[in-house]
Amino acid sequence: MPNAVAAPATHILEWLALSLTSGLGPTKARKLIEHFGSADAVFHASLTELEGTGIKAVSAQSIATGRSAELAREEIARAAAAGVTVLSPEDPCYPSRLKEIYDPPLVLYVRGNPEVLTQPGIAMVGTRHPTPYGSGMAERLACDLAAQGLMIISGMARGVDTASHRGAIAAKGKTVAVLGTGVDVIYPKENSRLSEQILALGGALISEFRMGTFAAPQNFPIRNRILSGMSVGVLVVEAAEYSGTRITARCALEQNRDVFAVPGNVTNKNSWGPNTLIKQGAKLVATWEDVWEDLPGEVKLALTPPPSPESGGTSSASLFPDEGLPPHEKRILNLLKADESTHIDELVERLENEMSSSEIFAALFELELTGKVRQMPGKNFVKSF
Repeated sequence: MPNAVAAPATHILEWLALSLTSGLGPTKARKLIEHFGSADAVFHASLTELEGTGIKAVSAQSIATGRSAELAREEIARAAAAGVTVLSPEDPCYPSRLKEIYDPPLVLYVRGNPEVLTQPGIAMVGTRHPTPYGSGMAERLACDLAAQGLMIISGMARGVDTASHRGAIAAKGKTVAVLGTGVDVIYPKENSRLSEQILALGGALISEFRMGTFAAPQNFPIRNRILSGMSVGVLVVEAAEYSGTRITARCALEQNRDVFAVPGNVTNKNSWGPNTLIKQGAKLVATWEDVWEDLPGEVKLALTPPPSPESGGTSSASLFPDEGLPPHEKRILNLLKADESTHIDELVERLENEMSSSEIFAALFELELTGKVRQMPGKNFVKSF
């Protein structure tokens, strides 16, 4: 191996070369490193020594002939051209918690700020098709937790993931998207603007998949172990019985991570996941304080929540209605649901003996301004949290 290969302190070229070696997965690659003592030593081994470890002949030949190293050099050039950093487990920015899991990635591609990966964070996961209640709770909880200094980790998928990232952005906090594609491939495409906002606020897009990797169904369950692995805990908002969220929750339990869940309407299929997790021992979450009080002591000490006098207790996510509202607003809020929209005509009809239509419109307007109600297409309204 030429001297230039071993020059970087983190031996990123060797780690990347192993990750790109045909027929060699993360587990076998780590066994190779353990056998020879270091990633660098693997590339100084002879073909006979490599084959003696029991790896496939095609893998041994790729390493011994320099083909793997050549692929790694090409990949590093592509990453550099795109402004992407590649981390090995030897890099100080590689998430320390991720190293603890059974099969951590050999390399992480990082688009954005690598240093953010050293901060404590919570993973937020859920269905791609949430109810208004689910997306509202995800966004508000992410906002409140990010305001306390926690990094919000999610997968930038449609639904709960998107709402979680948006919540962190609303708090001007740090958020990290763990992708099932290359970091240069945004999926879904409508989240391109969201990815720009994540990066603008000092967050990051990360992936273990090489540059240019497009969305493939098998990639997303694989990346779920990273979501849970780099977090202090996993918060499930809404998820059906059979979903990727269930895989992430199982990974979290296997990795000895805390599991939190927001309870949902028992008649809604998206509530099966969190409600079942709660029944099995997950911590029920109604507000950000429910997560905060279960965080490890060292994590709380590491966080320095910025003071936010403008956001009082009524602004945090909650399962319970605000008791400090004017009577008209409180009455309307009690009629609205979080998981089902109500048309304006129905509100007018139900309240015709209590208030005029103009009073209803005025109250709805005030509730929208304070974020307690959201207007959906067609003059439909839902309660938000």
